[in-house]
Amino acid sequence: MQRRSSATWLALGYAVLVLYASLYPFWPWRLPPSLPWPGVVGLPWPRYWLRFDIWTNVAGYWPLGLLCFAAVIRSGKGLAGALLLTGVGLPLLSFSMETLQYFLPGRVPSLADFLLNSAGAWTGAATAWALHRWSGLQRWTGWRERWFVPHSAGALALLAVWPVGLLYPAPVPLGLGQLFPRLRELAEELLEGTPWELTPDPSVTDLPLPPGLEAIAIAMGLLAPCLLALSVARAGWLRRMALVVGAGGLGLAATAWSTVLNFGPDHAWAWFTTTTWPGLLIGGVLALLAALMSRRANAAWGLVVLTALIALVSEAPADPYLAESLQAWEQGRFVNLYGLAQWVGWLWPFVALAWLLYGVTQSDTAPSPLMSVLDTPAGAPPGAPHASVRDTSHTSRAGENPAPTITP
Repeated sequence: MQRRSSATWLALGYAVLVLYASLYPFWPWRLPPSLPWPGVVGLPWPRYWLRFDIWTNVAGYWPLGLLCFAAVIRSGKGLAGALLLTGVGLPLLSFSMETLQYFLPGRVPSLADFLLNSAGAWTGAATAWALHRWSGLQRWTGWRERWFVPHSAGALALLAVWPVGLLYPAPVPLGLGQLFPRLRELAEELLEGTPWELTPDPSVTDLPLPPGLEAIAIAMGLLAPCLLALSVARAGWLRRMALVVGAGGLGLAATAWSTVLNFGPDHAWAWFTTTTWPGLLIGGVLALLAALMSRRANAAWGLVVLTALIALVSEAPADPYLAESLQAWEQGRFVNLYGLAQWVGWLWPFVALAWLLYGVTQSDTAPSPLMSVLDTPAGAPPGAPHASVRDTSHTSRAGENPAPTITP
């Protein structure tokens, strides 16, 4: 049975983010007043450009080229399909996005952006081809087989994009999922002037979270991705502890980098306050203790922790100073990064909740192709019986119901 690759989910998710970054802020759409021939089928050369624009256009499409190439190769479509998608499909995607920018007054179509995007996609594809040529993708597959259970592609993709969500500044460190306040603001705008208008109560003020609840929210923000990783990790306490430590270090680094982007290098650790470190300590200790639990228990507690995180973060008011800083993101050179990280930060806990709920209902009764090859005795012909050294927690005896993906 062909295993689903996490590169496929990451490529699809990253493509959506590229669409968002290319068309943000999505409004207002209008017909261009006048376009000389060839009009929208041609792109103008920019009058000026910055070094920052060059690097961001190349770097923005480099991961997309790498992920698309890897996804096609790992899905068994062959080298020709991977080259066709990355060599032709991704440049067409970039050309389409640049052309659509004619109809958005806030965006400027550019032939240079198209060429740089194409170069980034081709560079990413070349990187993936080199990894494939030197068996890098196979080594990743083997490492994933040893560390994670089958059907873990969705969880690995979520863990990979988690640091991106942390780049969008949140009112509470590591506090992703503040979607409900934004939905309320959108509802107020849509219902304004109607009988169902939502009128804010001026007597109600948004108070900051008490230090205790803020520390709990920070702990939940650190614990949630750790539980997600542990819900798909194979047995072995040292291995699971390494995953917890790696996830924690990645979260701290992403939060510090977000602070650098907003307030400068001198304030990289300004968020590390007397309220923050107790929350990080509590979350880290709980994550290490969770490494002793089964995958099913980690999945169940992950649902609880993610729900608590969403509830706490929804009650945290926005910092006025932070809101002023976000205006610099929206109006300056971080406009694309702002839009990408914003939506990832809002939606990540909800998608993780959906994945955990979906994962406990799935089964995996057949070994993966790689494990079948690894388990075949030396010298035996293909298809010969092999020793059962794979994770047996996903198999079932004859006549029994298949075990769920996340098992004790």
